[in-house]
Amino acid sequence: MKYIETFSTALNRFLWLLMAVVSGALASCGSPSGKPGAGGIAISFDDHFIKEWYELRPVFQKYNAKATFFITCPDSLNAEEVSMLKQLEKEGHEIGFHGTVHAKSTELMAAGGPEGYIKAELEPGLRHMHAAGFRPTSYAHPGGNHDDRVDSVLLAKNFTILRDVAISRRKFKGFQLYAWPPRWMNAIYYAFDRQQKVDALMIDYDEVTEEEIAEAIQEVKENGTALMVFGHEPLYSAPSNGKYGFNVSFLAAVLREAHSRKLKFYTMSELPKVK
Repeated sequence: MKYIETFSTALNRFLWLLMAVVSGALASCGSPSGKPGAGGIAISFDDHFIKEWYELRPVFQKYNAKATFFITCPDSLNAEEVSMLKQLEKEGHEIGFHGTVHAKSTELMAAGGPEGYIKAELEPGLRHMHAAGFRPTSYAHPGGNHDDRVDSVLLAKNFTILRDVAISRRKFKGFQLYAWPPRWMNAIYYAFDRQQKVDALMIDYDEVTEEEIAEAIQEVKENGTALMVFGHEPLYSAPSNGKYGFNVSFLAAVLREAHSRKLKFYTMSELPKVK
């Protein structure tokens, strides 16, 4: 009985905390107001799936869409991958930076301070990107890990926008703790207020439905904001063997919906420049 009572107490405390968080979210639900006529979508992709991203060019071209590709481990870029990225850039897409070693930034900062963080995670990768002909101005936090100290260093290194991670569903040991409709998640809508620290909704497999995305796209159409979303590896079936990524048919549905509503496609670095 003692175990049951202890577990019950812990569960009740957790549920109370969860309800408090949900209540706070509901109190500010609905996307913010942006600029009339500026409604759009900013799509980005993380890591090093360059060939797989390149193979998506026909679907981007079909809907006249552009995206931002955040590259990690640029020291491993080969000549073919550099050529692919340059072609993507030529077609209006953006090449951003996702770190040298994809480490937890706060841990690097704690271990070596700003100088150690810069030497480990920023400078080596940026040297490789510059040598390949890329000058990234947008940065995606590896694993969504960062704090104000990390952000201040990145902004001082002339990155104009820093992208974090937003998740609409959270599970714990196989149980779903919550599922928030994206239309309630203020942080994933860019209000064209020159904000440099932003969140994007993850659209990897089973994270969000086509109906939810359609509702979010309707929000940006009505409110003049930009919906920010991102994924990892393009997949053509359910993920297996530890893979994580988005379904290509889902991406096509997102692009089709945005195109049908005559939304603008933004790269990440374009967002803070819109006046």
